[in-house]
Amino acid sequence: MNLTGKRVIVTGGSDGIGRHICLKLADQGCAIAIVGRNQARLDAVVAECKARGAAEARAYAADLTDAAAIEQAAAAMLDDFGGIDILINNAGIWHKAGPLDSIDADMLVATVQTNLTALMQLTRHVLPVLRQQEEAAILNVASKSGVVAQAGQSVYSATKYGVRGFTDVLKVDEAETGVRVAGLYQSGTNTGMFAKADEDVPNHIFTEPDDLADVVVFMLSRPPKLWMHEVRVEL
Repeated sequence: MNLTGKRVIVTGGSDGIGRHICLKLADQGCAIAIVGRNQARLDAVVAECKARGAAEARAYAADLTDAAAIEQAAAAMLDDFGGIDILINNAGIWHKAGPLDSIDADMLVATVQTNLTALMQLTRHVLPVLRQQEEAAILNVASKSGVVAQAGQSVYSATKYGVRGFTDVLKVDEAETGVRVAGLYQSGTNTGMFAKADEDVPNHIFTEPDDLADVVVFMLSRPPKLWMHEVRVEL
């Protein structure tokens, strides 16, 4: 896929992996709809993307635990950009690792809604438009936790295994429509995700988000006869 001019939605684009994906797509000349919760950080990423050559960049502040907000954001993005070519579901949160009964009840719900339910809801809203495009793709940035069971990650892993199952079925469902579907399963990444959950981890040994964003661009920019349905990135 030639990414120049492609209209891309990136969730969780205000920081971390999502921000770096937006910047790399800007380098390719994409038009980027950036979804996140913090308006100030979103605006900063929009400015960075425009400075790096994005065909367009716009911010959409939305609470991904709110189904109505997701629907409104989807409608606004499709209207503002006149359609969409690529959906990158990247948004996610982390709960502090520990036994299931140590995970706060509200955090359990927020993790499932943000990491899995919102991803499915947004995909559902934009899928009919993706099917209308000559070239279209959905890339779900999941986690190694959707492939390997790891202690203390019961809820987080449940969401990521869910993303993997959703991705695999969507790939089969859309095989005849021209919408290409892929999952990216990365190990720990050097972002602020863990710190937000008050988790002390050795971030410095993890994959750099800028490098992971390069992988995303590589996956999306393969020739028409070559598509990577699943990529795993290990430390």
